[in-house]
Amino acid sequence: MSYRTVQVSLDSQGVLHVILNRPEVRNAFNPDVMDDLAHAFGVEALKDSVKAIVLRGSGSTFCAGGDLNWMKKAVDYTYEENLADTRKLSQMFALMNECPKPVIGAIQGAAIGGGVGLVSVCDIAIASAETQFSLSEVRLGIVPACIGPFVIAKIGASQARRFFMSAERFKAQEAKEIGLIHQVVQDSNELEKSVQSFLKMILQCSPNALSVAKRLVLDLSWPERRAQFPNYVEYISKTLADLRISAEGQEGVRAFLEKRQPSWISGGAS
Repeated sequence: MSYRTVQVSLDSQGVLHVILNRPEVRNAFNPDVMDDLAHAFGVEALKDSVKAIVLRGSGSTFCAGGDLNWMKKAVDYTYEENLADTRKLSQMFALMNECPKPVIGAIQGAAIGGGVGLVSVCDIAIASAETQFSLSEVRLGIVPACIGPFVIAKIGASQARRFFMSAERFKAQEAKEIGLIHQVVQDSNELEKSVQSFLKMILQCSPNALSVAKRLVLDLSWPERRAQFPNYVEYISKTLADLRISAEGQEGVRAFLEKRQPSWISGGAS
């Protein structure tokens, strides 16, 4: 696929780099961005060669929310056209949230509106200290509905009530305090160092176990998913039992006992 609004590349370590590439509009959303991110996370990211994903924005801003030209067009949409548009956006965020590979977000400059949604679907989110965040939708007479489930899952209902209704801007340190991001660094150089540090840890881990670990968190923390497992003790027991007899589970334990690297690490024994 030829991407129009993002850069997608796979490096030699198996890290898929997804870079929002509309710096002239501060990487704002439009339907093309939705299509490109959906393909990157729904097709490229699922390939066996991909071990982790890093999501970034080109230029000085991570993502400034909705594109003004897109918003202008949407003013004249019919209800049916608006519903198709919002479904497409909601489905993109859901797909990114469900991506079975670890997703690291490198956040700089600003994450506004839908940009906060992107931060919320990252498994590990790192931001430079000057980064500003805002859920500013109510200032426009709308609400952050399509990103709502993912933001609330990240920061909780109490903080969501505040920020959904105040539309205030807040810096990276406060974003860390409410759980939206995990680490604050001083500048772009430190941001890259932190990304590489997390990647180094992730690439030491079993790819299958990483996928199951992510699914486990989603299954147990999202109410509608938790409802599928009324006997959660049986669910968690089976999850671990399945991994213990899996090829990677067996290899990982043997490698630990034999004091060697497991086979999924470059240079490890097979």
